[in-house]
Amino acid sequence: MKKIIKRSPFFYVGDKYKLMPQLIRFFPKDIKTYIEPFAGGGSSFLNVEAEKYIINDIDYYVIALHQKISSYANKEKSLFKALFDKIKHYGLSCSFNNVCVPDSLKKQYIKTYYAHYNKDAYIKMKKDFNDNNDFLLLYLLLIYGFNHMIRFNSNGAFNLPVGNVDFNKNVYAALCNYLCFFSKKNTKFYNLDFAKFLNTIRPNANSYIYFDPPYLISGSEYNKFWNEKEEQRLCDCLDKLNEKGIRFGITNLIRHKGKTNTVFCEWSKKYTVYQINSNYISFNDNTLKATSKEVFVTNYVME
Repeated sequence: MKKIIKRSPFFYVGDKYKLMPQLIRFFPKDIKTYIEPFAGGGSSFLNVEAEKYIINDIDYYVIALHQKISSYANKEKSLFKALFDKIKHYGLSCSFNNVCVPDSLKKQYIKTYYAHYNKDAYIKMKKDFNDNNDFLLLYLLLIYGFNHMIRFNSNGAFNLPVGNVDFNKNVYAALCNYLCFFSKKNTKFYNLDFAKFLNTIRPNANSYIYFDPPYLISGSEYNKFWNEKEEQRLCDCLDKLNEKGIRFGITNLIRHKGKTNTVFCEWSKKYTVYQINSNYISFNDNTLKATSKEVFVTNYVME
């Protein structure tokens, strides 16, 4: 029976939802503690079976959202009531609840009617979040915002524009799956640099660590603080884990738009490299990068 892959309700940039059917085949089957230092939206951990989960991301707002939404495990009705009340309060469209954009606006703005309909309400919601840091508002900003991104300006204010999306059946289903996961699983969150995180939790031979770091050569907005020094620091960290007999797997982009990640390519020669059919997409122009090459590297070989 084909495994159903669950998607994170954050629909996050760089999310591994589409790759999980391939990646999960290379994950060990006997994971006691699943560890993720670069969790992002979380589609990876949602699809792994383990006894407990330790999840980290250096982005404070990403972890804060996970903590906020997961706190509604076993309180599903309360979460949806709170979200739908806020959607109604601001006057946003909500196709899940049949609060739809008028046909006249759909005809006028064929491909961007959600953005035009929700723009003013989204701006008001964004101002309110920046004034009071209500993380349910941040979740809705993520859902209704451009490319489901989280972006703050130098003054610490959320500054992403409205997107051409709304709260639909896919968002509802993803939230239900997410809450179901947290109602059954033993999970702990951290908000640390990846190396400090690993030093803090001290993984052992019963652990499995999946790394999905920023891609050095992708040029994505959320990768802008990642450089060759960070890439090398990560590779050194992985070598130390290997020396301790701790299993890991890591996804990375090694070729993209004429660039090559030489640091990672050289490092990976010591380990097992699996080719991934990713059809890597850049959020900057949403077009297929036929020359891109993504890989999954492990320090073990599947039997």
